[in-house]
Amino acid sequence: MGGELVLPGRKWVSWLGNVLGGGDPLEGLKRVLGFQVRSSGAPGPLTLKEVEELEQLTQQLMQDMEHPQRQNVAVSESCGRCHQPLARAQPAVRALGQLFHITCFTCHQCEQQLQGQQFYSVEGAPYCEGCYTDTLEKCNTCGQPITDRMLRATGKAYHPQCFTCVVCACPLEGTSFIVDQANRPHCVPDYHKQYAPRCSVCAEPIMPEPGREETVRVVALDKNFHMKCYKCEDCGKALSIEADDNGCFPLDGHVLCRKCHTARTQT
Repeated sequence: MGGELVLPGRKWVSWLGNVLGGGDPLEGLKRVLGFQVRSSGAPGPLTLKEVEELEQLTQQLMQDMEHPQRQNVAVSESCGRCHQPLARAQPAVRALGQLFHITCFTCHQCEQQLQGQQFYSVEGAPYCEGCYTDTLEKCNTCGQPITDRMLRATGKAYHPQCFTCVVCACPLEGTSFIVDQANRPHCVPDYHKQYAPRCSVCAEPIMPEPGREETVRVVALDKNFHMKCYKCEDCGKALSIEADDNGCFPLDGHVLCRKCHTARTQT
């Protein structure tokens, strides 16, 4: 049967001295233990050297009982949450560069105990996996938390694979894109196809050629033209965008070259 021997300090020392040792606690302890002094080589329980060693141990024991030492706990061995000391024999959790009582190491949000569990650090505080996920930004496209690389565009957060053109769904990461009035991203071709002004001749959108970022739009008579479509309506001659003899000579809303303009006015 195991147990812990508790020595009641001064009372025990006094009892040894007054009851067994006639006032000397050391002699009382020797009588209790049955020690006798004998010369070296003579029959008997102890030698003189052994008794001296016993006296040193006994005096140390009495000093410890008279002045019990308090357990010193270093500052670094206080709980990182409640800041109370951690006893040396007390189980503790080491995490985030600190020590915690097991009951104190909990999720900052839901108070779930985290010993032996996966946890995440958010601004130095431990979070369980569920609460950590709730702190993450959500993708504007799929609505799921962004746990890895995040792409931010148009003031919103995206998974890189979710940032795509709203028309053709091609990926837009690392490429040029244009947003519409609703702030939705488009690849450049689809944006121009949908929103670029249309040529009054061919009805196609006026947009840059593949591999180019700009194009020229001709506006005449409140109409839009491709450069290649800006021609005299009667003879098909290409018109200059300059105000010269090769330019447009409109008549009754028609785009004409100078020659055809003159011909119409004479008929």
